[in-house]
Amino acid sequence: MKKQATYGDYVITVNDDYSITMTLQGEECKNTIKNLREVAEKVGFTVDEDWNTRQLGTKLVDFLNEGTPAAAPQQAPVVEEEKERSTPAESFEASAQESASAKVRVYGKAQNRTALGIVHAYMVMYPHATIDDLRKAFPGSINPDSGVKDLFIYADEDDSAPDWNGYFKGEDELVTTGDGKKVAVAMLWTKPSFERMVAHARAYDIVVAKFEKADGGAKKGGFRLEYLNGYVPPVPVVKKSKWWLWLIIVLLLAGIAAFFALRKPQVVEVEKVVEVEKIVYVDRVEEIEKDFNAATFIQGKAELSDDAKFVLHDLAQLMQKHPELKLRLIGHTSSEGDPAFNQRLSEARAQAAVDFLISRGISADLLEAEGKGSSEPLDVNNPEANRRTEFVIVE
Repeated sequence: MKKQATYGDYVITVNDDYSITMTLQGEECKNTIKNLREVAEKVGFTVDEDWNTRQLGTKLVDFLNEGTPAAAPQQAPVVEEEKERSTPAESFEASAQESASAKVRVYGKAQNRTALGIVHAYMVMYPHATIDDLRKAFPGSINPDSGVKDLFIYADEDDSAPDWNGYFKGEDELVTTGDGKKVAVAMLWTKPSFERMVAHARAYDIVVAKFEKADGGAKKGGFRLEYLNGYVPPVPVVKKSKWWLWLIIVLLLAGIAAFFALRKPQVVEVEKVVEVEKIVYVDRVEEIEKDFNAATFIQGKAELSDDAKFVLHDLAQLMQKHPELKLRLIGHTSSEGDPAFNQRLSEARAQAAVDFLISRGISADLLEAEGKGSSEPLDVNNPEANRRTEFVIVE
């Protein structure tokens, strides 16, 4: 559904195909991402460096339409408004409109406990995230007053030793990341740093409530989480062991090693080793493609589901391990509906997957997005089978 927001002479539009257009005094802006960042800075909206034009535009439109005080130039000075607030949490307690679209609400006994709860909420929503993902989602610049070099460190690092109070170190306070590591979170939070943390959390559909009383019902490190609007946290997928595949690989490599041991090495034979590695990631790409298509898009939408993001997270790790791997993502739709709309939708879905991979550190030079609409159905009698995204390895 098309959405619009205005700020001064700017008009920002989220189109039906999720593309972003922006005009200034009726003239279309040529550098949309730059102008979006300028408006965001003026209204006090915190921008993640990894956001692309679509993500920033959509979130900024929602922010402006919420009627947030920072978006209204005519408001009373912030300093005067803060005098009427007793705690930082009250100034950032979610409005009814924010709560209507949020997924998790965090209750805490104090601002540092609430900040810890925000991190735990993020890990509940993205259980495959690593410490690098946490640092991208909540960079150290949020809290320059913490007295530590990073907001997140591995729990066994020196700075988290029991005789130092820079990090939360209780067993129920540590975060377990997707790779099984225990991570400690900085525990020193000033009011400005806490406010920046709360603003960042909104980008991930996480909101906060008023601080709870010390004798209240908060649990697990002095915070608790509430799931909103029917949201159900994803269950981490336990990957089935592929022992038989590894056995084949070991046997192949052992055969190749024996082959080279019995004769003089020749340059041409090295290609066999490369071919074995290629077979491994070709099979893995096909497996990931099946998992991605199992995590279907909502009909008529191009927004990635949580399950689809988890699958793409695995694909990003595979591409980082094999930097020579280059992919073309081709979106297809069923024949239902308007062909022109289906064409735009297939392009938007493929581009959404590419944008997510880029946000995970994959070079844009290794990725291509293409949409073919409903022009190449797999089964004319099965519309669901035709809604798919192909992962094609580019030679």
